Amino acid sequence: MPGPGRGPEPGGAPPTSALFTEAVTLTPVPAEHFDLAFTAVTQPCPWPKAYGGDLVAAAAAAAMRSVTGAKTLHSMHGYFLRPADIGAPVRYEVEVIRDGRGYSTRQVRGHQNGKPLYVCLANFAAGEPGGTFHAEFTEVVPDPEDLPGSREYLRGRSGGSMTEESRAYWSAGRSFDMRHVPGPLYLTVEGRRLPQQAVWVRPFDALRTVEGLTGPQRDLAALAYVCDYTILEPVLRVLGLAWADPGLVTASLDHAMWFHRPGPVDDWLLYAQEAVAADAGRGLGTGRFFTRDHRHLATVVQEGMIRPA
Repeated sequence: MPGPGRGPEPGGAPPTSALFTEAVTLTPVPAEHFDLAFTAVTQPCPWPKAYGGDLVAAAAAAAMRSVTGAKTLHSMHGYFLRPADIGAPVRYEVEVIRDGRGYSTRQVRGHQNGKPLYVCLANFAAGEPGGTFHAEFTEVVPDPEDLPGSREYLRGRSGGSMTEESRAYWSAGRSFDMRHVPGPLYLTVEGRRLPQQAVWVRPFDALRTVEGLTGPQRDLAALAYVCDYTILEPVLRVLGLAWADPGLVTASLDHAMWFHRPGPVDDWLLYAQEAVAADAGRGLGTGRFFTRDHRHLATVVQEGMIRPA
């Protein structure tokens, strides 16, 4: 059935992508530990802890603001150490580890309440001539226009631990429209327990300017932000778990991301994902972002804690 596009819910305000741009809006502050420091405020969500993508994207933004010249972010490797309070500032301290002619390296540590929450290494490259190759996504999936968005899918549905707050957040509170193949895991696992899925993602509206970031830098931060929402879903799918299962607890543990080439983020991207392993209360998922014309923009690997009731 056709999706709702970017229009408003009848009688309600249209969803926007402002939550993302607010999450990566940084305020410079005096450094206490390293070379540069910024603060960013974690954004609202209906869970006891802040969304992990807030930390990844804000750390990416802090690292990018510390690099001058034409070098671009090409990889990040990070660990989630503690949950972050919602609606509270996180201090991101940036250490300038190396600035070479072709590459630069930064360490970023996020602190809140005097304790480290998130730590990552970020690497930047100037780029040089070389061969070009990218993996292909060969599966045939429906176009995003032929799939329901989260708001349309959840309309009239209920069950499990889903509340009106979580319904509203899944429907319109994440800055990005998300359309699943096969169906989403909000309430049930539909069909077979396959270790793969694909998610079409697109901002609800045009991404706003972020002070201190260029347009391409903001787009890299957008990929870092949105990737965390669904990267563990193939693991949940193969285990037969849905987000609203009573007692289910998940948490991101570590995260790696490689940015291969620039591309438009305001248009639909296909986020192809696969479960790699699940055991001992942990699961590993991989994902690749493709444009509609099949250009491979970025690759994600993440391990998370998965604790069923």
